[in-house]
Amino acid sequence: MNKRKTLRIARIRRIRAKVFGTTDRPRMRVFRSNTGLYVQLIDDDKRVTVASSRVAGKTIAQAKQLGAAIAQIAKERKISSVVFDRGGYRYHGAIQAIADTAREGGIKI
Repeated sequence: MNKRKTLRIARIRRIRAKVFGTTDRPRMRVFRSNTGLYVQLIDDDKRVTVASSRVAGKTIAQAKQLGAAIAQIAKERKISSVVFDRGGYRYHGAIQAIADTAREGGIKI
């Protein structure tokens, strides 16, 4: 495994040791692939994904669409507060745009 991936996995493990989602306040997990952005709302107590959404593309404008979409889904499921899991990525650019737009949509992070 290359050094960059090894360091990212270490960051993921360090974050996951501190961040835990519950039924009342699920974990909002962000994943960034080569082709798109993904967000999941995860209940770690029951080990289930409560809701998820994705968008093709990785621009900040598309990240804002994803943040608004996940905020809408969370409202429909009566989720008002989440724990943000940035997935080892820097809180910057598209990751920050997702979180900020979800906050604007009424989700407390």
